[in-house]
Amino acid sequence: MKQTNSISRKQFLTLTGVAALSAASACTSPKSTATEAMTTKQIKRAMRIAHLTDFHVMPIGNAPQGMRNAIRHAQAQTDPPDIILNTGDCIMDSLEVSKDMAESQWETFNTIIEEECEIPIYHCIGNHDVWGWGAPTPEKQSDPLYGKGMALKQLELAERYYSFDLSGWHFIVLDSTHQAEEGSLHPYIGKLDDEQFNWLEADIQAVDATKPICIVSHIPILCACEFFDGDNEVTGNWVVPAAWMHIDARRFRQLFLQHTNIRLCLSGHSHQHETLQYLGVQYFTNGAVCGNWWRGPYLDFPPAYVLVDLFEDGSAMSTFIPYG
Repeated sequence: MKQTNSISRKQFLTLTGVAALSAASACTSPKSTATEAMTTKQIKRAMRIAHLTDFHVMPIGNAPQGMRNAIRHAQAQTDPPDIILNTGDCIMDSLEVSKDMAESQWETFNTIIEEECEIPIYHCIGNHDVWGWGAPTPEKQSDPLYGKGMALKQLELAERYYSFDLSGWHFIVLDSTHQAEEGSLHPYIGKLDDEQFNWLEADIQAVDATKPICIVSHIPILCACEFFDGDNEVTGNWVVPAAWMHIDARRFRQLFLQHTNIRLCLSGHSHQHETLQYLGVQYFTNGAVCGNWWRGPYLDFPPAYVLVDLFEDGSAMSTFIPYG
């Protein structure tokens, strides 16, 4: 069973309830951990990323100051990051709330980014950034901002997925939130639509085979920690919902086998921290800035961000940093 100090994905959505609980927030501060010792790395570093994900910010409670603290802490590192990578769930929730409430959360998020960010930041859409899918109405569905339109506008993204090159690496930012299919207990699942997957294949094909690729998604393509995010074994078999990890992971597996320069997949969503290596690809599922939705640790992982070091040989290292 889950720890008693954790709230489930189904329980945290009402903002007023979260705000009332958040005033008493506290977090532990375990030592930072790295996937391997920095001092043993001899290959030249290409760049350092501050991976900040799952802010779940809202205008009330301790969330705004917590978000500010995380950004300040990351930028104040003695060895500072070159960029910030935000992999989504920027706001507490817009799946089930009114347009006004969703926009007030985005106003808080964008104000903090504008006032605190001193280095470039790249954004990815998270499931809780999608407006209206959890409580659709004819009025919402007729609004051009319904679904991902609001997130695209607020994050100033021209497209919901895109790619760019930086410091010798190629980055592919995916939109991993797919509208629910039959059998899903959530209004979304982790999956790419065919249009996006075709674009992904073409984008990878166009990259020089010697250039390392980092694929960025909100929902993990592959992870192990989600097995513990609920009573997933009670049926006698492990059952991980498609809303927690990409249900089309086999499709990615086949694609990655064809392109050995795909070296790293970065994601958030789980509010846990994990590094996994499979068939030559590293998967970093990184911890949440909000921890347990601003109520301290989630499954023993306190509010944190992660420093990701990328190297010229295509390798990567991950350092988990509690900032409280």
